[in-house]
Amino acid sequence: MNPSQETALKTSEAKLFMQMLKEDGIEEVYLAPASKPVAVRADAGPVRVKSSTEAKSVREKLIDLREQALKCTACEELASTRNKVVFGAGNVQAKLMFVGEAPGRDEDIQGLPFVGKAGQLLTKIIESIGLKRSDVFIANCLRCRPPGNRTPKPEEILNCEPFLSGTIDLIQPKIICALGTFAAQALLKTGSSISQMRGRFHDYRGIPVLCTYHPAYLLRNPGEKRKVWEDMKKIKGEMDNLGDVKL
Repeated sequence: MNPSQETALKTSEAKLFMQMLKEDGIEEVYLAPASKPVAVRADAGPVRVKSSTEAKSVREKLIDLREQALKCTACEELASTRNKVVFGAGNVQAKLMFVGEAPGRDEDIQGLPFVGKAGQLLTKIIESIGLKRSDVFIANCLRCRPPGNRTPKPEEILNCEPFLSGTIDLIQPKIICALGTFAAQALLKTGSSISQMRGRFHDYRGIPVLCTYHPAYLLRNPGEKRKVWEDMKKIKGEMDNLGDVKL
């Protein structure tokens, strides 16, 4: 394939990708800027960046936490019916973390979060603000799939809370995006509905939390995708203000 053919192929693939995003209600895509040297004033304070040693320590601690989750039997029904524990996945230095409700059938089989149709939509949502899945960390309130994808019980969310809070403490994201009612309620300790909470930032132990609709809800209600896009623009704006658009 000659250079002109390669360019034509890439252009065709880009157009197809943009059309897919448009069908999902996303009309703009933010492209990550090329890396540039960062000027630091002589009077500026120390810049805090995780070193490779620190990152390794975080990774090791996450592995230890995951091992505890794999052995957990606090929820007898979930422990007896699960196929795999879905701990979470992503960048241990992520500035943006997504928190969902609980694993579904596909996640239970693969042991990874958001790998089904809802996960494919979440990937598009992440890419719409110029990031990749490998830039963020994704987890759920529950590490095990509730039988038949039923609603998580309050005691199950409570039992699994140490794994969620422990993960957040280790990742130390700058922003959390809560996906759906249960994730938002679990993080913010509230009984408010997602429609009441979405569209603005809340606080989780000093971390800004933006609540939005779960991708699975969007698959059933595609007309709500525009609202999620508006929420994601708020997240991007906050990340721009923090100066942490890219990792």
